Amino acid sequence: MRVIVIGGLGNFGLRICRRLSSEPDIEVIAASRRSHSGLHTLSDGQQVATLPLDIRAADFEQRLAGAKPDLVIHCAGPFQGQDYRVAKAACAAGAHYLDLADGRAFVAEFAANVDAEAKAAGVLAISGASSVPGLSSAVVDQLAQSFTRIDSIQTVIAPGQQAVRGVATIQAVFGYAGLGFERWNGGAWTRQFGWQNLRRFHFESIGKRWGAACDVPDLALFPERYPGVRDVAFHAALELPVQHVALWFAAALRRLGVPLPISRYAAQLDAFSSRFLDRFGSPTGAMQVRVQGLRSNGQPGALTWHLSAPGGDGPEIPCMAALLIALKLAKKQLPQTGAFACLGFLQLDEFTAEFERWGFTTAIIEDTP
Repeated sequence: MRVIVIGGLGNFGLRICRRLSSEPDIEVIAASRRSHSGLHTLSDGQQVATLPLDIRAADFEQRLAGAKPDLVIHCAGPFQGQDYRVAKAACAAGAHYLDLADGRAFVAEFAANVDAEAKAAGVLAISGASSVPGLSSAVVDQLAQSFTRIDSIQTVIAPGQQAVRGVATIQAVFGYAGLGFERWNGGAWTRQFGWQNLRRFHFESIGKRWGAACDVPDLALFPERYPGVRDVAFHAALELPVQHVALWFAAALRRLGVPLPISRYAAQLDAFSSRFLDRFGSPTGAMQVRVQGLRSNGQPGALTWHLSAPGGDGPEIPCMAALLIALKLAKKQLPQTGAFACLGFLQLDEFTAEFERWGFTTAIIEDTP
């Protein structure tokens, strides 16, 4: 299978290229607007072919079709504000499509915008094959088996300060700071604001951290996927409190109408953090998903799935859903055609081998609601 990874020399794209290059039946090409045709040597010594490809170029569709992909994996975020040009170009080239999008509108509206093209081409197109909703929904699906009724779903991601950050990821985070979005709360849609609603969370591996509200696809998709749920929330928990306070304050100013284009300075702020703040943090990241409701024994209860990602390897997590689906496509295990959000394509136990590859540990803790 010939796989073209768009953004293949970026933070997540390089990780996907490295992992897929180890598979004997997969040919990987790292596409980037800054690369030249040739070879790129990966951190483990493997080499991948490179391809100059700019998704904003007028001839993008023709150049992608000319590369004759069987699968296109789109890693060139941020996805907030992007259209579906890449997905539709992949379909037109007769290729399956995956992306690592975490933009709420992009993922939630993906099927409506791309399904016709994917079915016409006889290919599978999946958006959000990442931490959310790809992994998070697999966790909820697993935990839901212990409940007769789900009342609330709470997801928190806590990156390690010393883990590598992509500029596109920072741009996405800053992009919705202080902006309003709808969250399913108390069985109704309520207004919330990005990087507000500070709360304290406990993680099994890293202890307590402050977390702030973020706008992700799960907030739009989970109320429909899990009928009867009354509350769906997502928070991001940075390691250093000073960063949380600064981002909360900037978000509060934007909420009040102060024009702060902080996403424009993502690269500079990342460089500042690397030089002056990373020394005060750690390489360990974590993720948790908590499901609360009525247990199978008829009693109220809650289960929390914890993931610990040491060694600065937390950025591998957003890549795993796309990797696993790519491997399924290579083995022709996914006969569906059409466009979908990444829900129901993976079970939690399918992530186990990838977790073990990086020394990640998981646990499910029962607690009181």
